[in-house]
Amino acid sequence: MGKIIAIANQKGGVGKTTTAVNLAAALGVLEKKVLLIDADPQANATSGLGVDVETVEVGTYQLLEHTAKANEAIIETDSPNLDLIPAHIDLVAIELELVDQDNRELMLKQATRSLKDNYDYVIIDCAPSLGLLTLNALAAADSVIIPIQCEYFALEGLGKLLNTIKSVQKVHHKDLLIEGLLLTMYDSRLRLSNQVVDEVKKHFSDMVFDTIIQRNVRLSEAPSYGESIIKYDAASKGANNYLSLAEELINA
Repeated sequence: MGKIIAIANQKGGVGKTTTAVNLAAALGVLEKKVLLIDADPQANATSGLGVDVETVEVGTYQLLEHTAKANEAIIETDSPNLDLIPAHIDLVAIELELVDQDNRELMLKQATRSLKDNYDYVIIDCAPSLGLLTLNALAAADSVIIPIQCEYFALEGLGKLLNTIKSVQKVHHKDLLIEGLLLTMYDSRLRLSNQVVDEVKKHFSDMVFDTIIQRNVRLSEAPSYGESIIKYDAASKGANNYLSLAEELINA
């Protein structure tokens, strides 16, 4: 039985998609069967794995609408052991379309129920908001990874996200776990980065992953080539960080 993990934070630019794509690719390289679900209308996880967003005909939108089954939306990627359910800009309309539906927060859970039998890990890349798309992802997930940028406003909004997770636990999914807080964009030369690490570890101690994702030029270059960091530059610091995170997740 596989595990579904949402990568969530309503703040943009904290490394959600980078983490979703590269953690999924790293788990695949470590011989786990992985599915990445792009649940962000920006569809960066889709293009980041080399899929032309304009060619997507069946994806997360149809899954949430229940006009297609999960196995009809899955496409293979060039990364070992990694499949993708892609997104398209039309996903932006789904919140309006689902607003009057019964159990609207459970559409993704219902659509992905069978996937856990086919994959070791299902990773969901969430939109940078606490709207209906993210609620669907949290309701479908077994656990959530929260990326936190090692910068000044790192903890801003974290309380709101933790409250949302509590409300999902209370109303929809009492077994939802926080897999961990992941520190991203760390620069050891900056005193601020080190202060953020200390602050997060002081407040959340055991909830913080040992692995820290360091700021790395190769990591930011990889998506423009439609490749994960593992494929783009397997010897880079970014690739090593995400392989380390994948190992930590597998051994947890």
